[in-house]
Amino acid sequence: MARERSFGWGIMGTGAIAGLFAADLGLLPQARIVAVHSRSFQKAQGFAARFGAAAYMDEAAFLADPAVEAVYVATPNHLHAVQALRAIAAGKPVLIEKPVALSSDDVDAIAQAARERDVFAMEALWSRFLPAVDAASEQIAAGRIGALRRIRADLSYRHPEEAGSRFFDPTLGGGAAFDLGVYPLSLTLHLLGEPRSVGGRWFAAASGVDLRSEFRLTYPEAIAELSCGFDRDGSNRFLIEGTNGALLLEAPFLKVQRLRFDADPARALAAYERGQGLAARLLDRILKPARSTEAFAFPGNGLQFQAQAVMATVRAGETHCVTMPLSDSAAVLRIIESVLARPPHGQG
Repeated sequence: MARERSFGWGIMGTGAIAGLFAADLGLLPQARIVAVHSRSFQKAQGFAARFGAAAYMDEAAFLADPAVEAVYVATPNHLHAVQALRAIAAGKPVLIEKPVALSSDDVDAIAQAARERDVFAMEALWSRFLPAVDAASEQIAAGRIGALRRIRADLSYRHPEEAGSRFFDPTLGGGAAFDLGVYPLSLTLHLLGEPRSVGGRWFAAASGVDLRSEFRLTYPEAIAELSCGFDRDGSNRFLIEGTNGALLLEAPFLKVQRLRFDADPARALAAYERGQGLAARLLDRILKPARSTEAFAFPGNGLQFQAQAVMATVRAGETHCVTMPLSDSAAVLRIIESVLARPPHGQG
């Protein structure tokens, strides 16, 4: 049997997430990095040398490289939309690191450009492609936890507000909602679709971006209570409650490798609220709250699953991925816009 032809990736950006993505591509035998772009040619050369790839400082030359079959945009948040549009204009399929843009209007522009050019475009919300998330979706569809009634999730990592920090710089697309909130929001839309109404509040950092944001999404038969923040280290779990049980995506749920089921939603909620400390773990063992736990260990960081999906979709001649449509990306940003348009509830 003939070996499948390798798939050539071009990477825009040389920061931490670009490095993680490149490392995870190394887990896919059919994937290879053929080109790297950076505004610093020295950084592009250093990054590209690790993979035997071409280095570019000139963006147009990078996008014209015929070896590049898809572009991964891994630059700072405020550059995502404009660079995605340039990749699409060059006819290159594009995977855009989250957040795909800083406004829902920009996502709509990306989607329209992709349709007009008949080019693939997708947000790199890699959590949707993880095996444990696939398993949770399948179990919900099979009725294992009954009718879905509530989702609760928090994703919080403490970051000090320091001068020059991208997390707090409004010109770079800083703020907890853009950096962290997209994860629980996107997974909730993946499971429940768009909400009927949106509520929430946010707390301002000194720079004016959100230090913490809280979202309440209302559905005809369910609600979702989600939060994110730079003000503390959270439990970072994702709880899905149904009428006949609950599923818990263990921490950190954005790269979950353990899925727990409990037939008693109230008991699952108690476990969720206990957090991850030693006392909580000991109590978990005593009470045995989980009827079953499934492990979904994988090498690397988990970004390889979205890359695999992109390659399969592009090779099939499709222009969008049903697992992560741009319409969901736009809907997530509309929710964030709705909450952040309100006056801050306070200052952290």
